[in-house]
Amino acid sequence: MPSLKDLRVRIASVRSTQKITSAMKMVAAAKLRRAQEQAEAARPYADRMTRMLVSLAGNLPEEGIRPPLLAGTGGNATHLVVLGTADRGLCGGFNASLARDARLFVRGLQAEGKTVKILCIGRKGRDALKREFGGLIIETIEDVGRRRLGFEEAEEIARRIIAMLDEGAFDVCTFIYSRFKSAMSQEVTRQQLIPLPIPEVPDAGREDGANGVYEYEPEEEEILARLLPQNLAIQFFRGLLENAASEQGARMTAMDSATRNAGDMIDRLTLNYNRTRQAYITKELIEIISGAEAL
Repeated sequence: MPSLKDLRVRIASVRSTQKITSAMKMVAAAKLRRAQEQAEAARPYADRMTRMLVSLAGNLPEEGIRPPLLAGTGGNATHLVVLGTADRGLCGGFNASLARDARLFVRGLQAEGKTVKILCIGRKGRDALKREFGGLIIETIEDVGRRRLGFEEAEEIARRIIAMLDEGAFDVCTFIYSRFKSAMSQEVTRQQLIPLPIPEVPDAGREDGANGVYEYEPEEEEILARLLPQNLAIQFFRGLLENAASEQGARMTAMDSATRNAGDMIDRLTLNYNRTRQAYITKELIEIISGAEAL
C-alpha cells in the first residue's frame, strides 16, 4: 500500500502533466484554425488545376508525344511512394494511420512484383517504416513547414521528384497524406501524381459537361510543359497543408483526451489519498485508545 507521501508526489506529478497537456491543447487549437483555413483555401485551386490539365490532355492528338509528367515513362515496374507524416509525435493516431496505410500499399505492390522506393516527408514516417522497409527508403525530408509551410518547400520537393523521373528512377509516383475533415476526423488519402490520371469519361475535366470546342494559345503541348511541373508542386503543397491541419487537429484531440484522463486520475488518487489518510488516523486513534485502556 503506497504511503501518503508517495500519493502526494504522484498527485503533484499528474497535475504537472495535466498543465502541460492543457497548454499543448490550446497551442494546437490556435495553430489548427490557421492550418484549416489554408488547407480549405488550397483545395479549389488544386482541384481546378487538375481538371484543366485533364481537359488539355484530352485535346492532345493520340499520335503526339506526351510529357513524362502526363504519360509517365510508359512502364509500371518501379513505384515511388511519397509518405507525408509529422516530425513530432503526441498527435494521437495521425502518424500511425499514415504509416499503416503505407505498409499495406507497399506490401500490395510487392505482391504484384513491383519495385518500390519510399521517400518520407517527416521523421515519424521514416521511424515507423525503417524496421520493415528500411532498405526501400531512399530519402527523408525533415522540418518541412517547421515555422510556417510555404509553397517554396513544395516546389523543392517537386523538383526532386522531377529530377528522379528524368533519371528514370521510377515509373509511377503516389503521394500518401491525411485529408483534413474535422478536428476529430482525418482521412488517409492516396493520390497518384505521376503519371497524371486521365479519366475515361468524355469531358470529365469539364464542370458542366457541355460539348464545347476550345482553341488554346499557345498550343496545348506548350501549356502542359509549363503547367505540369507547377501542378506537381501545387498538389504537394495541397497535401502538406492537409497534413498540417490534420496533425494539429489530431494533436488537439489527443491532448484534450489526455487532460481529461489526467483529471480522472487525480480524482482517483485524491480519493485513495483521503482513504489512506483516514485509515492512518483511525489506526492511531485505536492505538491511543487501546493504550489508555491498558493503563
